[in-house]
Amino acid sequence: MDLQIAGRTALVTGASMGLGRAIAASLVKEGVRVAVVARRRNLLEELQQELKTELVVIQQDFMAEDAPQRIADAALKGLGSVEILVNNAGGSRRFTLEASEEQWNEAITLNFTRQRQLAHKLLPQMIARKWGRIINITGKSEPEGINGAFCAKAAMHSWSKGLSREVGKHGITVNCCPPGRILSEQILRNYSPEFRKKESEHDIPVGEYGQPQDMANLVCFLASPLARYITGAVIPVDGGLRRYQF
Repeated sequence: MDLQIAGRTALVTGASMGLGRAIAASLVKEGVRVAVVARRRNLLEELQQELKTELVVIQQDFMAEDAPQRIADAALKGLGSVEILVNNAGGSRRFTLEASEEQWNEAITLNFTRQRQLAHKLLPQMIARKWGRIINITGKSEPEGINGAFCAKAAMHSWSKGLSREVGKHGITVNCCPPGRILSEQILRNYSPEFRKKESEHDIPVGEYGQPQDMANLVCFLASPLARYITGAVIPVDGGLRRYQF
């Protein structure tokens, strides 16, 4: 299928490994000009060498107060425009009842506030072009306990739905993609082979953990003109793991 995105421009945050790396690579293979953001420049440069293409490499701590402006400025300088924004940066924050206000603020900032701020920095030039795609990699709506990241991702879902209703008239779509068990460095570090095998057999209907490419495939489609009528949606990529019905 021709996704019709060759020649478009994209910014992918958290692109040094896992989902972000796979998404950036897949967009490049579709002919998109890509800017990548992460804290570790060496991993972004390795990705550039692996893809044998010119990326706009942006080394930036996402938690810095001026990060959204710096990232937006660097991406626009390097690409000329940002037509596709993939908000992938973030991280799990499992809390106890004793979690401090500082911990909560950090979790919400990392997993919601910076993404919202970055999108709003880039929206004016999308509106001017009457075309844009904002794709947010979020999280599950079925938390086992208190996790600051999941609370922030719930805010992302709500904000994305509301934003989609404001910008649809400008040819801009806004969607969320919560991953399930997708194999990554974090998954391999946090879950033993025995646990992964048991969960695959008993809890995941398709019988296995997903690959980063499974998420990248959906993101590329949502970034395309073919997905013009999909907006304000939350589309899990989880092999059927989650039991909620919305």
